[in-house]
Amino acid sequence: MTANLIKLIFVLAAAAGLYGCASAVPAVSSGAGLLGQQPAAAHTHTSVNLSEGNFVVVKTNLVGRSKGFSLLGFIPIYPARLTTAMDRLYANAEIQPGQSESLAHLITEHSSSYWILFSLPEITARADVIQFNPRTESGNGARKDTSAPP
Repeated sequence: MTANLIKLIFVLAAAAGLYGCASAVPAVSSGAGLLGQQPAAAHTHTSVNLSEGNFVVVKTNLVGRSKGFSLLGFIPIYPARLTTAMDRLYANAEIQPGQSESLAHLITEHSSSYWILFSLPEITARADVIQFNPRTESGNGARKDTSAPP
């Protein structure tokens, strides 16, 4: 009886080793950080109407990435940071101060690759660069009268 119990424990340990820690460790991308802490989130929102044709797309599909390393899938040794990914995205965008350029269609993705003893978290920021056209008289909503004088 004891020998069967030891064999069962050995088989379960071997199966856990073969399948890795991914099934035993919850995904951190669900919003919970290390030890159940909620990550600090800053959400800012600026609304610009892009349906008026007052912009041109300068660059598309620019990417900034930040990769990290976590021991056992939940002990961050080198965390992936959104600020690093955004800094790399802005470096790729080459936006200069004083220009009327901005990022549009910004998307952030959080992913991790889980291995037996570690995981590799990654944050990817992706966006397009647009440049706003200067305002003209016809762009302020007033219509120009093109009819002949009476």
